[in-house]
Amino acid sequence: MLTRVLPKRTAVALSVAVIWALSLFAAQGYAQVTGATLSGTITDPSGAVIPNAQVSVRNTATGVTREVTADTAGFYSVPNLLPGNYEVTVMSPGFSTARQSNVELGVGAQQQLNISLKVGQTSQTVEVTEAAPQIQLTSSTLSAEVESTTVRELPLNGRDWASLATLSPGVNAIETQLPFEAGAVRGNRGFGAQLTIAGGRPTQNNYRLDGLSINDYGNGGPGSVLGVSLGVDAIQEFSVLTGNYSAEYGRTSGGVVNAISKSGTNAFHGDVYEFLRNDKLDANDFLSNANNVPRPPYKRNQFGAAAGGPIIKDRTFIFGDYEGIRQSKGVSNPQSVPSDRARTGLLNFPKGPSTFPTGCVTVDPTDCQVAVNPAVATYLAALYPHATAPGAGPNQGSFTFPALQAVREDFFTVRVDHKISDKDSIFATYMYDKNPFTQPDSLNNISYLDQTNRDIAALEWTHTFTPALLNTARVGYNRNAVINYQPVAAINPAAADPSFGAFPLGDNPSTRISGGFSALNAGLNGGFSHHNWNSIQFYDDAFLTRGTHSLKFGFAVERMDYNFFQKYNPQGIWRFASLANFLLNKPKSLEGGGLLGRDTPRGLRQTIFAGYVQDDWRWRRNLTLNVGLRYEIATVLKDAQGQITNLASMTSPLPYCGTTDPNLTLTFGQPGCTGTAPYYSNPTKHNFEPRIGFSWDPRGDGKMAVRGGFAIFDVLPLPGYFYTQQGIQTPFFLVGTIAKPTAGIGVLASAPNSAYNQMIQPQAGCTSPVGSCVLTAGFMEPNPKRNYVEQWNLNVQRQITPSLTATLGYVGSHGVHMLIRGDDADMVIPTQTSAGWLWPYNPTGADMRINRDFGTIRYMFFNTDSSYNALQVNVQKRMSHGFQFGGSYSYSKSIDNDDATIAGDAFGNSITSWFWFAPSISHAVSDFNVTHSVAINGLWDVPGPKSLHGPAGTLLNGWELGSILKLNNGIPTTPLIGGDPMNVENNGSDTFGIPDRVAGCDPVNHNYKSNPGLGYINTSCFRVPMATPAIASQCVPFSAVPGSCSNLLGNAGRNSIVGPGLVNLDFSVYKNFAVRKISESSSVQFRAEFFNILNHANFGPPLPFFGSSQAQIFNQDGTSSGAGGLQFMVTQPRDIQFALKFIW
Repeated sequence: MLTRVLPKRTAVALSVAVIWALSLFAAQGYAQVTGATLSGTITDPSGAVIPNAQVSVRNTATGVTREVTADTAGFYSVPNLLPGNYEVTVMSPGFSTARQSNVELGVGAQQQLNISLKVGQTSQTVEVTEAAPQIQLTSSTLSAEVESTTVRELPLNGRDWASLATLSPGVNAIETQLPFEAGAVRGNRGFGAQLTIAGGRPTQNNYRLDGLSINDYGNGGPGSVLGVSLGVDAIQEFSVLTGNYSAEYGRTSGGVVNAISKSGTNAFHGDVYEFLRNDKLDANDFLSNANNVPRPPYKRNQFGAAAGGPIIKDRTFIFGDYEGIRQSKGVSNPQSVPSDRARTGLLNFPKGPSTFPTGCVTVDPTDCQVAVNPAVATYLAALYPHATAPGAGPNQGSFTFPALQAVREDFFTVRVDHKISDKDSIFATYMYDKNPFTQPDSLNNISYLDQTNRDIAALEWTHTFTPALLNTARVGYNRNAVINYQPVAAINPAAADPSFGAFPLGDNPSTRISGGFSALNAGLNGGFSHHNWNSIQFYDDAFLTRGTHSLKFGFAVERMDYNFFQKYNPQGIWRFASLANFLLNKPKSLEGGGLLGRDTPRGLRQTIFAGYVQDDWRWRRNLTLNVGLRYEIATVLKDAQGQITNLASMTSPLPYCGTTDPNLTLTFGQPGCTGTAPYYSNPTKHNFEPRIGFSWDPRGDGKMAVRGGFAIFDVLPLPGYFYTQQGIQTPFFLVGTIAKPTAGIGVLASAPNSAYNQMIQPQAGCTSPVGSCVLTAGFMEPNPKRNYVEQWNLNVQRQITPSLTATLGYVGSHGVHMLIRGDDADMVIPTQTSAGWLWPYNPTGADMRINRDFGTIRYMFFNTDSSYNALQVNVQKRMSHGFQFGGSYSYSKSIDNDDATIAGDAFGNSITSWFWFAPSISHAVSDFNVTHSVAINGLWDVPGPKSLHGPAGTLLNGWELGSILKLNNGIPTTPLIGGDPMNVENNGSDTFGIPDRVAGCDPVNHNYKSNPGLGYINTSCFRVPMATPAIASQCVPFSAVPGSCSNLLGNAGRNSIVGPGLVNLDFSVYKNFAVRKISESSSVQFRAEFFNILNHANFGPPLPFFGSSQAQIFNQDGTSSGAGGLQFMVTQPRDIQFALKFIW
């Protein structure tokens, strides 16, 4: 027999074609989206199956009915049901009719409902009103449902429905997500609130609304500038899939937040509301009280209306919602500035003269005097505010002012559902959200504008070929248009003064001083960015029932256009290694973008193609096997103008480019590219993703399920990950960095000896024909490996009472070839010694970086791993007897080498990793790791004396209570040495060293609230690295610490300190007043909501680089910085919100 072996590439293509072809003929309704599936077995009183029974499933709100016939094994399945309440009727000759009401189906649920018929006449009906069991007997997916009552009635800070995802086990908010006050870095990563789900990075999650992916341009959660997702009254309900979801779900390797918009019903219902906040109702925060800063002003009005009803009864329905926000809020964020003594050059060093920096003349045993450069003195006086309170360090002061944020947001959505016939139905949704936001910078010099415009549209058509075959086709559009941190006015006239300029545009550069000082932002002509994201999506899903097999097939196509433009530091960034160097006007470097006008926009393009097959096989009546396979490929990223550039290796003198333009030259007059080539070889060509699981009912009574599974999910290299990588690369965008310029502050760009002119002139020793060693290039692995996540779980779910269920399970995952990225890989490479990683002794100051043809090389490698292991507990009590309860607990550990996806520092507690040469150096718990996490919520309709009428009945009846309690043990941070003590010589935005940890010492001051400066880090547990005999001859001591080794990496390690824990209780009291004169269902509801009702001061950990950089506990010279304190809060102080709603 002759056998022909197909070439590997042909075999892959054939496999994809087969899956695609199958999807055109059959497949499930809507699992990848929002529709629910109801299935089960019809039996007689003895337990024998009843074949060919007629099953009718009616939506009680819309009257829409679906009818199917059970097969010869008594099995029935009804897919693609709109989430909501249903009534199920079963008929068979010789048996009484059974009618089961109160069947609640959630988003994407696969619910089993077995029905037993009694012998009798079909004209006799047996009514069952007890709620159907909620045990997941047919699916191994780990999920949690947030139904409409929970969305509508729990106290929601900001009325952000997506925040309720954190009530699920394994789901945590990123408490150190960069705040809006952090400037452009928030918008560059996306404004939506970030979640980690089952140990995944926030950019690994997928958010879906009515079947569409609605992630933003950074592949983060959707949200306005405020970071919230409005539309509480427009969301019917949503589910959170945290693991082992089936093959119909793609584009994600983390979790899936799957929501469905509310539709109209046969009754006209709606509400009108206003929510009010005012600073007179709120508490002041801990830090403001400590610094005698009054409570900042705050006014917020959140108002709107929602209504829905029939256009044609039982056939056409409409629902619409509008919500507006008008907010003016004062924000007090302490910033670290030079103290008044330090501004005069009088510096304090408690350890004495041995720690005095070079150029500082001894005044007394702990003080020395620096001769402040006159240009710096003028700069300080004009742009750095004086301290309003003492600071954490001896030369620091704390500056606080009531920054006023002005916000206007308008949101609306509309949905129309239409039943064309018994076999065809369609629905369409549209959502719009616009949100301008203005605020001053951290030092009150410049006013900035952020703005988000979002549009989402979806159209879906469902066709039933036969009761066993159904198909759904869906097309959608997701658009984001964002203005990110654009300067609009100079609050301080000095911020528009061209005499402070270092670049041709004038105005002051941004200024960064190592040692725990807050950054000074650039002036009025400073940088900003615009992001325009367009995603066009098409899906086809189908469902076919064949015997005990529920087969699903489908395909998806998504076209992504990401257009962005940025003014990257057009004024430049001064970096100083210490306060003394700043006062002496000795910059470490000057970096700036758009040199000589080269700042062209980018238009990234990519398409995702996917196909899947899934079989939920009911192997036995009490055992279902879930077996699926998904194939998903993303095309290689391109730029619409061919302006992709990349280095072929870390040492390449020129990049290769995506354009064939023969006129492409650098402004310096030399060729800019070595040739043309695709950006990278496609790592997604072999993205076959198996999904395997089971659900077993050991007792066969529908009250217990043992479930488990294994799955592979791919992490696609999506356009948003390349924003900071491609946006500023030579030769299409010229960004330069000049190290140790001989001219500093006060020398205008037009001066022949200015740092700017030093930057743009050809540099001696450059081997590249580019002609300058200062430009920024990018290195993305030309042949990246496939990036994917393996996930597994085993859990037991048990129904304790008809309304109470509990789940206990283990969840694990392993990330393979995870992305590691940073701001600059062009650095001096160390050697590994018996004492640790040692950077070379360089007494001559020679340039020892690996590529001297560039000033900075931004990099992306796919060469690290991650792991997650968790014990998860979930208890849910459905509403019964007026009470609803939910509780979750996770005991987990997430480990990785890096968490950066879009930029080197993903979160406020992140450090930019330049350990690309040995990722194991940063192997530690993740930046978002939370070991213990608890979330408890409850709703209670307080019982009242129903027999009472009149004023007494009005007063005592109609009360509701609600609450959400969240607890966790804190998130980690990394102790640092400021500056560049090891002489790494990279030009990333953040440079640092790592100290040594003293063995057996507790690194946390647990009585931190009584410590000066809220000192949280026990700095006595750390020291600068010390020389050992084996390396002493190669060590450069810290100037203030004899016998030390400044060029040795310490052993303290990444994320070796866990920050303070979280305790937050939100509470609500509602009073409902019936308004019978209008209608039986009309009422007025008064709400009082208390966020952080205990007014608990929930601090984040000391941050490495944001705010006052409190994790930098040592200065570059080895002296103590006085840092280590707590400077920011992860929750607001107690806020009180009142609301009034009219409901009909």
